[in-house]
Amino acid sequence: MAIKEDIERGNDSVFESAAVSLLQDENDMAGKEDGYTDQTSSKASLWMVYFSTCVAVCGSFEFGSCAGYSSPTQTAIRTDLSLSLAEAMRTATGFCVGGWLAIYFAEGALLLDVGRMATGYGMGVFSYVLMICTGVSVAFIIGTVLTWRTLALTGLIPCAVLLFGLFFIPESPRWLAKIGREKEFEAALQDLRGKDTNISKEADEIRDYIETLERLPKAKMLDLFQRRYLSSVIIGVGLMVFQQFGGINGICFYVSNIFETAGFSAAVGTIIYAILQVVITGLNTTVIDKAGRKPLLLVSSTGLVLGCILSGVSFYLKDHNLALDAVPILAVTGILIYISAFSAGMGAVPWVIMSEIFPINIKGVAGSLATLVNWFGAWAVSYTFNFLMSWSSYGTFILYAAINAGAILFVVTLVPETKGKTLEQIQAAINA
Repeated sequence: MAIKEDIERGNDSVFESAAVSLLQDENDMAGKEDGYTDQTSSKASLWMVYFSTCVAVCGSFEFGSCAGYSSPTQTAIRTDLSLSLAEAMRTATGFCVGGWLAIYFAEGALLLDVGRMATGYGMGVFSYVLMICTGVSVAFIIGTVLTWRTLALTGLIPCAVLLFGLFFIPESPRWLAKIGREKEFEAALQDLRGKDTNISKEADEIRDYIETLERLPKAKMLDLFQRRYLSSVIIGVGLMVFQQFGGINGICFYVSNIFETAGFSAAVGTIIYAILQVVITGLNTTVIDKAGRKPLLLVSSTGLVLGCILSGVSFYLKDHNLALDAVPILAVTGILIYISAFSAGMGAVPWVIMSEIFPINIKGVAGSLATLVNWFGAWAVSYTFNFLMSWSSYGTFILYAAINAGAILFVVTLVPETKGKTLEQIQAAINA
């Protein structure tokens, strides 16, 4: 149950990764023929794992709800509150700045909570795998029939499930062991495995793993630029750059406006977009370990280029009053190809590769750097998208197409295949 490693992957996937880890551990334990479990214990253990998973992923669902909120509601919000584009951006910026200042000056829990709440709100306005995608898609779909104020209330549902569910699920055993709370560690592990399961072997393995981590030297940010780590850092950070600057957050947040501008029904287009996103992301989880990471990235990046080109052509035709009947279908086809391609690879695979290429002693620091770059890209793209569209609608998509074409070259030349390989094999391929 490598929860620590999962957390270090960053972004948007802490709750998702923890849940997947819990399920994976349950499968591993169920497959051991050591006589430690019986049918009753297995059923009890499985129920607790599923319940813990459902509670945990409410966090990622809530994140997705925040991320998906702006697309179906932004026009109504700006109209009802008489906000210009720049004023809406400044409002979000104000919440973020105020939130960070509150955190900086916090000397107690109250101001810290206020700061985190404010930055979270700002993120929801600015920014963007399975439950996160589900949250985004649900917000897209129900946002076509609910007012923006009512839609905001629906975001309380996963929060409530998460808040109350946390009282009934066990704490992370690995975290408890790390901070030396032995009794709680064994009790939590027993809850997850079932009351009749012998957990002594797994508990010893967890303790050994934590002791190994504690003996490793603590890496600093400057250590990442040592020659032996630099290639891994370039790959991890580079994938995050291409993931974000390829336009995903701008297109995701403003997809309703894109459809409207192209002359297609925003409600219909948004619903199709949302369904495709969940379906493709779900399918991706079943093939990532079969097809490999690199092929998925290449197919995904190629699809992103094609989607951007089709969308760019549609807006070029619209701006020049050419073949106007073809504009809506070209725009919709381009956007749907884009989100399908992103969900098929570029959305999740960079995070998977990032968790595999960094040596364990720099995993936390390197993951933090890559995550920082990722979120900066998310902010930059979401902030500039409308301004770019005002400058040139087709030029915006051609720019994204060029960046995604650069991603293809980056993957071909620098990114190794990590499927089924040990860290030593991956490092050898990177430094070859």
